[in-house]
Amino acid sequence: MKVHDAALSNAVISGCPVRQGATADLVDPWLYSEGDAHAVWRRMRAQETLTRQEVDDKRGFWNIVGFDDADHVLRDTAAFTSERGTMLDLLGTDDPAGGKQLAVTDPPRHTEMQTRLKKALAVKAVERQKDMIRPLVVDLIAPLGDGGTFDFAEAMLAMPMSVTGTMMDLPRADWSWLSRLTTICIAADDPEYQDAGGKAATLERAHRDLFAYFQDLLRFRRRNLGDDLLSVLISTEFEGRHMDPGEIVANCYSLLLGANVTTPHSPNYVMAEFIDKGVLEDWAAHPELNASATEEALRWASPVNHFLRYATRDVEVRNTRISAGDAVVVWLGSANRDEAAFPDAGTFDIRRRPNKHIAFGIGPHYCIGHSVARITLRILFEELLTRFEDFQPAGRPERLASNFVSGWKHVPVTARPRARTDRTG
Repeated sequence: MKVHDAALSNAVISGCPVRQGATADLVDPWLYSEGDAHAVWRRMRAQETLTRQEVDDKRGFWNIVGFDDADHVLRDTAAFTSERGTMLDLLGTDDPAGGKQLAVTDPPRHTEMQTRLKKALAVKAVERQKDMIRPLVVDLIAPLGDGGTFDFAEAMLAMPMSVTGTMMDLPRADWSWLSRLTTICIAADDPEYQDAGGKAATLERAHRDLFAYFQDLLRFRRRNLGDDLLSVLISTEFEGRHMDPGEIVANCYSLLLGANVTTPHSPNYVMAEFIDKGVLEDWAAHPELNASATEEALRWASPVNHFLRYATRDVEVRNTRISAGDAVVVWLGSANRDEAAFPDAGTFDIRRRPNKHIAFGIGPHYCIGHSVARITLRILFEELLTRFEDFQPAGRPERLASNFVSGWKHVPVTARPRARTDRTG
């Protein structure tokens, strides 16, 4: 099944996206929930030079929107550092976790730091976790068979916490709270997640609660080591020493945030945008396409919307001189719809091969949890499509207001249980 993207708007999206103005404000979270960022990016990709956005009189950034340029910037860690921060919300303010947390540490330190964790999250290791992942997924989607309206997005937002919470051996009673806190960290502009004190106060509280939680857990786990991911971090040695408490806590935060950001939103996109387009029926009829269809869902959603980098030296990208110290923002959602890299890029095609998307990034900072995410998503779609049929929208889906995560927070649907004789699992 191929579904063509609706004709992209030719209107220029304003800073307050659907209101007024002549230029697009790519920092504005409402562009991604109410506007059409893909229309903006498409026009940017057509230009022979990079575009630049000035945030204020001291801060600005270059936009990386093409696939080849994104690949170049993300691979070249010598010319483009991640250690000053990777999210636009930190533009102009150095990330305090730089050099401590994997996501904001460059090679060669990054390479040594991630070795044991990467092994624990490798494909073979995660394959052995399938028997743990499957019942968690089945439990989350089971209410879909009750006959009433089911908020698919709410279930998906809980899914990565179930899997990662188990792999980190976090108490089940804490999962819902931790899931909400990590969502706040990437969507504090969204009124549904924002406290009365505003964005800054909301973020401060969420970060404080998460870091305090992992500090307390760290003290307990040091005395009770197991084979969970937190124990791996505690026992990891690099540079001739063990990680200090600050490094362990920062990486616990990063692991949890990474899982909760990436995993939910590609299935949410499929359900929100293609529920009545024949995609799910075609997918169910061809289970052998589950792997390629999952990859296409990842390309289409590109759940991590951007990565921030800073140039360490003068460099040229797309006929544009970038000066040392300049910020550049790689827009993954744009790169994954680049017509030069993906034939018929504006079409959702579950048979797309090859599909070298960069939804998980590329280069040294390629998402360390990609195997967990991929296997979880394949199990999800397998169980969803063998257990249920006749998926129908049951209300208006709602986008998450965030410039860092491209996703949905509510997707109300209904479905019918598939007859057991039709099921393969």
